[in-house]
Amino acid sequence: KRGVREDLALGVWVRAGPGRCRNDTEPIVLEGKCLVVCDSSPSADGAVTSSLGISVRSGSAKVAFSATRSTNHEPSEMSNRTMTIYFDQVLVNIGNHFDLASSIFVAPRKGIYSFSFHVVKVYNRQTIQVSLMQNGYPVISAFAGDQDVTREAASNGVLLLMEREDKVHLKLERGNLMGGWKYSTFSGFLVFPL
Repeated sequence: KRGVREDLALGVWVRAGPGRCRNDTEPIVLEGKCLVVCDSSPSADGAVTSSLGISVRSGSAKVAFSATRSTNHEPSEMSNRTMTIYFDQVLVNIGNHFDLASSIFVAPRKGIYSFSFHVVKVYNRQTIQVSLMQNGYPVISAFAGDQDVTREAASNGVLLLMEREDKVHLKLERGNLMGGWKYSTFSGFLVFPL
């Protein structure tokens, strides 16, 4: 004899064609992606957890961005005050968690995220130091200081454990970007949610 929970689980028997399910309900025809969870309740981070112990995350867990600097304009007054490195073009912004105006990424959920950056200095004999900032604190830095080249990039990448609403941006810690920073990029994506 089956219990109520077992009946619920068996009542979601899915077939990819016409026919009847075990409990005489209409079958669900799958076209594209479909998620069926019985006896479930959503959690705050977007996962669906059932009392049967099943936890499934929806397709909305996809998060990625890539921004670039497409002009050689010198840093604005605002940028000079905060030392935030601003970007003026978004190439990818799946989930819309990168704000172009502030050039800040805000994590939509707890998880492991990957970030990389390449900040180009042009015709500048000064060394620059660029830091990836998480919630106002530097996590990683990169330097560009060769005085014998006309273009050089400070580049780095990292995996970070981020909580929901954590913020990440790039900051110029040392030097200046006089002459512009065309072709600089800042990218990140959710590797997997936790």
